[in-house]
Amino acid sequence: MPPEKSAYALARYSRSPDSIFQSLEWVRGHDSQSFLEHYYFQYGHASIADLGHTIFCFEGISELAAIEIEDEPLWDGQAKSSRYQDFSPGGAITPPEIAGTDAEAGYAAAAQALVASYLELHKKALDYLMERHPRPEAMKPEPYRRALAARAYDVARYLLFLGIPTNIGQVTSIRTLEKQMRRLGASPYAEVREIRAEMAAACAAPPACVWDPAGAQEPLAPTLARHADPDLYSQQARRNTAAWAADNFPAKPEPAPVSVDLVRPTDTVEEIVATLLYAVTCLPFRAVYDQVSGWSAARKREVIDVALQGRPGHEELLREFRSGYAFVFDIVADIGAYRDLHRHRRCQQIRQDYTAELGEETPNLVREAGLEQIYRQALDASRIARDEVAAASPLAAHYLLPFASRARFLFKMDFAEAEYIARVRSGVKGHFSYRDIAWKIREKMLEAEPELGRLMEATPPWVEDTLKR
Repeated sequence: MPPEKSAYALARYSRSPDSIFQSLEWVRGHDSQSFLEHYYFQYGHASIADLGHTIFCFEGISELAAIEIEDEPLWDGQAKSSRYQDFSPGGAITPPEIAGTDAEAGYAAAAQALVASYLELHKKALDYLMERHPRPEAMKPEPYRRALAARAYDVARYLLFLGIPTNIGQVTSIRTLEKQMRRLGASPYAEVREIRAEMAAACAAPPACVWDPAGAQEPLAPTLARHADPDLYSQQARRNTAAWAADNFPAKPEPAPVSVDLVRPTDTVEEIVATLLYAVTCLPFRAVYDQVSGWSAARKREVIDVALQGRPGHEELLREFRSGYAFVFDIVADIGAYRDLHRHRRCQQIRQDYTAELGEETPNLVREAGLEQIYRQALDASRIARDEVAAASPLAAHYLLPFASRARFLFKMDFAEAEYIARVRSGVKGHFSYRDIAWKIREKMLEAEPELGRLMEATPPWVEDTLKR
């Protein structure tokens, strides 16, 4: 059933004594677009749009764009797995910012070199694992090889990069789709803005992929296509906040980054102000929060007012205002680990801008297998190429950031989500990078709240079962 007609039928069903069969017959003879225009977009009855769902698939997009697409709290979907698929055949996505420029050739060469190193690292890591872990007699050859190949990809993926192509399938309500499209339309990345335009065109057209080709087809969500304009307010709000921070909040030198830091805000206003500034700086959340907590009420109010400047009456508050969570984890981890942890929905997430300043991670297995030279040469060459691309476009240079590069991100959550992440993500089947983060979340909880921490089951990262998938 078309999503907008589904929303119309169920909305009418809740507002009339008719049965669902009668409501469906009513919708057949009336205009769902007119209904949504009137009640959803004009009067703001947003819950109506929760009643119609769409399925979108994104193919041949960059990992950078995929992360932006998935950055939606009420998102349901799946992305291409770096453990079970070889990412090398797709080449690389060229950032539109440098397409057709002199920088494009250098970018393409650097991307090709990273892919070649990725394949070499996978092959040698697999050879090492097969030598180190002989096949048990009870295990058949094919499952054995698949298990070790997956573990080798866990290592090789550190040389994948944000410009590598991937695919995503998602299921969302019309309301979530609208928020997603508006957010993507305000992205600083041209590729992401182009994806938003393609989504709008897809909403205005019949589905491109259908289960029953013989069935009557009509536009997917034509009303939404006319209204999902870019969210210019949030775009400008973050620019304003970044400008204020640059003028009034000088960055102080910080020691080596801590991989997991648990901060317990005691004041909601201070938490909001600190989060607004954290999002537009490169500082740890604790450093920002400690400074903000010493400010006057007027100075804190100034930051909030800057973020709210120009906010239309119907716009939601920025994500940075979602506060009051008991446990705030400031995490520094490789982009690959962030990519996995990013999929957790029962929390509020704020990621700082991508940067090379936090350095890179080196998996233990790279050292154990004697593969450091291959690994470091690939990362060093990538760094040189990024600097050259950045001269033409700093944003395009992000596409060459390998998954080994560290990122800083904030996770706000309640105890139940902290327990869930620690338990699920620390298991031996998981990637060692996020297993380490999950274990440290449990350890931080044990320090801060011993009575709650003792309830958290987690598997130490040194407990391994290489042949278990």
